Amino acid sequence: MNPIKIILTGATGMVGEGVLMECLENPNVSEILSISRKPAGKKHPKLKEYLVSDFLSIDSNDENLKGYDACFFCAGISSVGMNEEDYTKITYDTTIHFAEAVLHQNPEMVFSYVSGASTDSTESGKLMWARVKGKTENTLKKMNFKGVYNFRPGFMKPVDGQINVKWFFKPFIWIFPIFLPSKSLTLHEIGKAMINTVKKGYPSSTLEIRDIKNLAI
Repeated sequence: MNPIKIILTGATGMVGEGVLMECLENPNVSEILSISRKPAGKKHPKLKEYLVSDFLSIDSNDENLKGYDACFFCAGISSVGMNEEDYTKITYDTTIHFAEAVLHQNPEMVFSYVSGASTDSTESGKLMWARVKGKTENTLKKMNFKGVYNFRPGFMKPVDGQINVKWFFKPFIWIFPIFLPSKSLTLHEIGKAMINTVKKGYPSSTLEIRDIKNLAI
C-alpha cells in the first residue's frame, strides 16, 4: 500500500500534537492536512495547514478536503464546568458536521475518533460526558466511511518534544506508566495505531487501551 494522506484535527492540543508528530516521522504517511483554528507551530515538508474559525462553518463542497485516505479527529475539550447543551454542541455537533464534510469529499475514507475510556455506548448513563461521547461514537459508526474507529485511551504519555502539555499534567507523565501500565499508553502508540487502521484495519470499531496497543505493533 502506498503512503497515506491524512486530515488531522486538534494539532494545537496534546493528543493531536502527539499524533501529528508520529505522522510526520512515520514513512507510511506522505501528507498531513492539519485543520485547526490556529497554526500548529510546526514546519515540515509533509505538513499543510488549513485554518478555519469554526468547524461548523466548513462546507461539504470545500475541495480543500478532497484527496485524503483518513481523518484522525483528535480535537476535543474537557466537560469540566460545561452544561450538557454546550458540551454536546462542541463534542457531538462539531464532530459529526466535520465527519459529514470530509466523507462527502472522500467516500473511501477511514475515520478515527479520539473518544475516551468509560465512554457510554448506551447513551443513558449518569456521566454527561460519557453519554455525549457515546452518542458521537454511535453516529459515526452509522456513517458510510470505509472504516470508523473509536479510540478510548486512558492516560496518554506525550511524545518527547511536545509543547502542548498542561503544567498540571506533567507530574503524572512518569507515574502512570509505572504504577498503572494497563491504564496508560503513549501518543506514539495512538498515532501508530491510527495509521494502522488505514494500513491493515482492525476487527473492532471500538478500540480500548489493549486494542490500541495491539494495533500499534
